Parts: sequence; structure tokens; C-alpha cells
Amino acid sequence: MTQVIIFSDLDGTLLHSKTYSFDAARPALDLIRRKNIPLILCSSKTRAEMEGYRKRLDNEHPFVSENGGGIFIPKGYFESVGSAVPTISYDEYETIVIGSPYQEIRKTFLELKLELNAKVKGFGDMTEREVAAISGLTEEEATLAKRRDFGEPFIFEGVTDDRFLKAIEERGLHWTQGRFFHIMGENDKGKAVKLLKHLYGKAVGEVITIGLGDGFNDLPMLKEVDHPVLIPKEDGSYDSRVDLPNLTKAKRIGPSGWNEEVLLAIKELTTSR
Repeated sequence: MTQVIIFSDLDGTLLHSKTYSFDAARPALDLIRRKNIPLILCSSKTRAEMEGYRKRLDNEHPFVSENGGGIFIPKGYFESVGSAVPTISYDEYETIVIGSPYQEIRKTFLELKLELNAKVKGFGDMTEREVAAISGLTEEEATLAKRRDFGEPFIFEGVTDDRFLKAIEERGLHWTQGRFFHIMGENDKGKAVKLLKHLYGKAVGEVITIGLGDGFNDLPMLKEVDHPVLIPKEDGSYDSRVDLPNLTKAKRIGPSGWNEEVLLAIKELTTSR
């Protein structure tokens, strides 16, 4: 039988953009649990942040942190993950590292900020209280958000400075944008999804994938799945940079839209099979 797999962004998608609640998605979450459908969380959040959400969601599947910087696979989840792709044994995970170390990313960020006299501020420049103020997180959650492994979220103090974004690319690094801008290595969510699809294919055979996201940083992930879904922003608008021929646009925001589209997709896939 074909295995359905769901890849999902968190902020503004499965989680409400302000309250960070996923209560509105419970019917779909209950359904995928009953049907044993893996839910792969694929976020710009740190490993430390995502571990907390995995516990709240009772999720024991692999997850992807920091825009594809790291793939964390519970030990024993796949029989032969180590022989399929290079991994690092890390705590209770087999970890696939795609991103560059945070220290290198942070160093380049500070160099470019100084060279260009750019009005930018990274999470590494902020206190927990400042991160909490701009994100809506608690200070305890902001502490976890500052515990970076692969990339630096940042904001422009004023208008977006295109010189800074261009300079990132000229240094051989990449940037993307979710709630915040991010400077990172050669990772993205799509590369992580592609690797996990390969591992699931080796483990279970044929897979069919659903992906849900709300922003530009989700575009690489949505390109890699069979059924991409774009969740609207809080004001009901869609990120115009996410444009795919087979894209489904959810009608509702956040976990309400997530819930509706997952229920519909699973019904359609079950009926078609």
C-alpha cells in the first residue's frame, strides 16, 4: 500500500501566528494518528523549540529544524538510515546535517553588518526579552529560540536593505524569509524533504506526500511534495512568491486552514486508492 506522509511548517500554519495554539487542528491530528500517517514538522524553529512541540503533539516522527539545517531522526526509526545518508549520532537521534554551523553564519552576519553599516539586528544581538517582544513568545520560549544550530534570524530596523541580502549571496550563503529573515548555509526545507522521502521510500515503498506552509521559506518544501498547500496569512492574503501549478490555497488561516485541508486531502487520497 502507498504510505501517505505529511510535511508541515509550524508558525502560521499548524500553529496560530499569534497564540501558537494548534487546537483548531485537533480533528485532523486525531485522524492522521488513527491512520498512522507520519507528520513531519519542518520549521525555522530550533531543535530545542521543536522538541517541546513534538511532546505536546505526541509526535514521535523525524523532524526538520531551522529551514532544513538539520534532520533529526529518532534512533531505530529507519533500519538503515546510516547506510543511506551520512548521519551523526546525537542524543536520541540520528542527525543529518545539511546546514552550516551557527558560529560561522553568525560571524558572517556580523562582518556584513559592519562592512555595509546595515541596520540589521539578529537574534544573537537580542536579549530573551527582545526576542519575546518581536515574536510573541514567552521569555522562556525565546531562550529556546536563541539556541541556534544552523542559522541566524534577523530583522531590518526600517526598510529592507537589498544590499545586505545581495551581500549574503555574494558570500556563498543563502537567505530566506518566514516571520523573520534568515541567513543560512546551503540548506532549505526542500532538500530535507527530498532526503526524508528517499528514506521513507526505502523503508515502506511507494509514498505520496502532502505539504503545508504559509511563506517564502516553505516554497522549497512545497515544490518537493505531491500535494502542496499554501495557508493564508492572518489578514487572509497569500505569499505571492509561492506560486506552483498544482498549489492548493487554503481558505482559512493557521490551524483552521491546516485542519480543513488535511481532512480533505486524506479523504481524497483514501477515496482515489
